Amino acid sequence: MSWDWNFAIEVFPEILGAIWLVIAITVGSFLVSLILGLILTFGRRSRFKPLSLTVYAFIEFVRSTPPLVQLFFVYFALPAIGISINKYAAGILTLGVHYSTYISEVYRSGIEAVPKGQWEAATAMNFSKTQTWFRVILPQAIPPVIPMLGNYFIVLFKETPILMAIGIGEFLQKAQLIGANQFKYLEPITIVGLLFLLLSYPSALLINKLEQKSKLAFSGKDKRLSKNPFRLKSGA
Repeated sequence: MSWDWNFAIEVFPEILGAIWLVIAITVGSFLVSLILGLILTFGRRSRFKPLSLTVYAFIEFVRSTPPLVQLFFVYFALPAIGISINKYAAGILTLGVHYSTYISEVYRSGIEAVPKGQWEAATAMNFSKTQTWFRVILPQAIPPVIPMLGNYFIVLFKETPILMAIGIGEFLQKAQLIGANQFKYLEPITIVGLLFLLLSYPSALLINKLEQKSKLAFSGKDKRLSKNPFRLKSGA
């Protein structure tokens, strides 16, 4: 089988047309994972043992099962108990929940890196738990882990082909349909690989730059904190 440039040029626009759907699903799933991941982090750190153990069990279960199995459960099994979800919502929910379990660990690492003095300073200033978390801890915990969050965004983007299993017309499904109709798979599948490369590689470079900048910024910040851990402003 030889490469057919005319065929590749002909089918490229059709495959490229799925790019906005792929981006929308990726962004939607990532937002779900960011929000749910933070909730899971709070639950995991809860002093109420039944809650923390339940959250821990949920995280381990989700991380130990393939996302494709979870996708089939959400889309095909839930309707059996009266919960019907359209394929796009099912895809976003499945990917979002699956990656929220990984992102919760990223949040946890960022929170544990916050100096103990910051917690003590918040207590000394009589901050409530909500104020402590959202005005003191999270603003310091999240920026250093942004590069890791970005890495998961790229990984999530590359997981979207599994959604073809429930009929979502992303890159790979478009390529397979074209290949089945024309009996030519080389060009469409190659185009899909190149599109993923063209979208993910620049993103990876950007994340690497963010990681380098964050290391420089927080290396200096850590030195300041070591000198004065109680760095809360009186107007905070």
